[in-house]
Amino acid sequence: MILEMKVPSPGESIKEVEIATWLVKDGDYVEKDQAIAEVDSDKATLELPAEMSGVITLKAEEGDTVAVGAVVCLIDTDAAKPAGSGSAAPAAEAPKAEAPKAEAPKAEVKAEAPKAAPAATSYAAGTPSPAARKILDEKNIAPAAVTGTGKGGRITKDDAVNAVPSMGTPTGGSRGTERTKLSMLRRKVAERLVSAKNETAMLTTFNEVNMTPINQIRNEYKDAFKAKHGGLGLGFMSFFTKAVTRALQLYPDVNSMMDGDYKIAYDFADISIAVSGPKGLMVPVVRNAELLTFRGIEAEIKRLALRARDGQITVDDMTGGTFTITNGGVFGSMLSTPIINPPQSGILGMHNIIERPIAVNGKVEIHPMMYVALSYDHRIIDGRESVGFLVAVKEALENPVELLMNGDAKRALEL
Repeated sequence: MILEMKVPSPGESIKEVEIATWLVKDGDYVEKDQAIAEVDSDKATLELPAEMSGVITLKAEEGDTVAVGAVVCLIDTDAAKPAGSGSAAPAAEAPKAEAPKAEAPKAEVKAEAPKAAPAATSYAAGTPSPAARKILDEKNIAPAAVTGTGKGGRITKDDAVNAVPSMGTPTGGSRGTERTKLSMLRRKVAERLVSAKNETAMLTTFNEVNMTPINQIRNEYKDAFKAKHGGLGLGFMSFFTKAVTRALQLYPDVNSMMDGDYKIAYDFADISIAVSGPKGLMVPVVRNAELLTFRGIEAEIKRLALRARDGQITVDDMTGGTFTITNGGVFGSMLSTPIINPPQSGILGMHNIIERPIAVNGKVEIHPMMYVALSYDHRIIDGRESVGFLVAVKEALENPVELLMNGDAKRALEL
């Protein structure tokens, strides 16, 4: 029996996926539930498991965009499992031996190219087609710098796509270039970032936080916290998440979204945590963070970060979210203006911690300081709310025992 394997739906809003990598070759024998491909959607990378055992025939190439429900491969379930791989090796080498023969026609095509030179005198020589002109304008490349391969020397769309801007006069050394297609996830992230810049009235307000109180708590309790909670670390993210959920309750407009002429307000805080994964930026969501303890937040962030790092993150893990926290400090960033994660209205940017001199009670002291930034949509959040929100975050981080732990650090950390 020939089984048609179709692309399953990764999520309700996803209509197409891209074949990122085939993990098997055409004609291989695959076992049921064996991962045969990695597919990229605009939200995550997912593995495609074989539905039955048998010999596989691929119907799509790597990089192809296919609709959800489309057939991407066939599995012959009646095919016998090969006894060994010894006999398969010569068969696999046969096409390689014939490869030079297949290249012969290509050599002839290249050899014939100079014969087309007389056509350069045509009136169309060097004239781009409308589609080619649009691409060249976007690349800021003059048509005169492109050699047309179309009829009469006309510049085709492919010529424009393959055209590379001048990099100046070479002076020696390696100057290689590589052109690779962006993954569907990266293209979607790019689209959303540009959309956020173009469709929101985004502003950023800044403040600084004295991290001494948090450092004191971590230094005093981190070993006991790790021992009590199965190796779980007491990091900064739990403090920032708790400070954010408290501030969202004080300034609910920051926890709302635009929907046409309406504002949608939420009485819960689903906090998106921006993490860097092997496939690029991912933003998994900590659900109902306002109800979680320090231990609960650290455990959930660790779980989501590991899934993102291992490429096991799901669409559901990244769906929703009412507010985002991003930490550029792990890469050494001192100050930045984070971009809103649409359709959310606010994002908090954390940065690196640097010891700096500050005035404390009329005296100069050196303390570990962090700049924090809040980017917000001014269409729905006014200056009073945005500044008040960031000040509330600062106050909670500088007085965590009283404002985040109800005056009892040991009980809040479940020790």
